[in-house]
Order: sequence, then C-alpha cells, then structure tokens
Amino acid sequence: MSGKSVVMLGMVIGSAIGGYLPILFGASWLSLWSLLGNAIGGVIGIWVGFKLYNG
Repeated sequence: MSGKSVVMLGMVIGSAIGGYLPILFGASWLSLWSLLGNAIGGVIGIWVGFKLYNG
C-alpha cells in the first residue's frame, strides 16, 4: 500500500469514529459536536496513518 493510501484510510476511519462518538453521548448526528469530532478524528487519523507508514 502506498503512503497516500494509508494516510487517506486513516483519515476516513478517524473521521468516522470521531463523528460517531458524540452520538453515543446523546448528540444528534448533525450537531456541532459531531462535526467537531469528525474534524478532530480526521486529523488524528491522518497523523496515525502517517506514523504507521513511516514507522
């Protein structure tokens, strides 16, 4: 897998998890918390994907 694919996969998985976490605490799926969690999860997913690819 190329580095770009690993980073993009990390972004997708991280943003999905980050967007879903506020729903577990009772927020709407389109609330500000869910959108913020989506953005934060995406950034964390990019970082994790980059770290996994570069060792």
